[in-house]
Amino acid sequence: MTKFTACKRANVDTLMIESAQDMLEAVEGETEEKVKLFALLGNEVRFKIVLLLLNVERVCVCDLADILKMNQSPISQHLRKLKDAGILENKREGMTIYYAIASSKKEKLTQLLRGEER
Repeated sequence: MTKFTACKRANVDTLMIESAQDMLEAVEGETEEKVKLFALLGNEVRFKIVLLLLNVERVCVCDLADILKMNQSPISQHLRKLKDAGILENKREGMTIYYAIASSKKEKLTQLLRGEER
């Protein structure tokens, strides 16, 4: 049987509690977007794709299959999720579709992955 021990504190730091609540309210609009982004990048393959594309200009599914040592089909599914989320954009050249980080997301993703974003 687990013994539950309630939190007991000598003093309540109401200023800290109110400050923390205010801080969370201030970032409420950004929180949902970041949670979705972290959920999306919580998958190792999608994280690697984004990391790779932050360091190279563009890649096609064939390139990613060689780099990640995976079949093209699951990679395509990950690319679709990233594209649907607005993280990636693509451009067709002949029979090949190249993927890149959306220009509107590149700086924000770079900062976020380096831990610089606030």
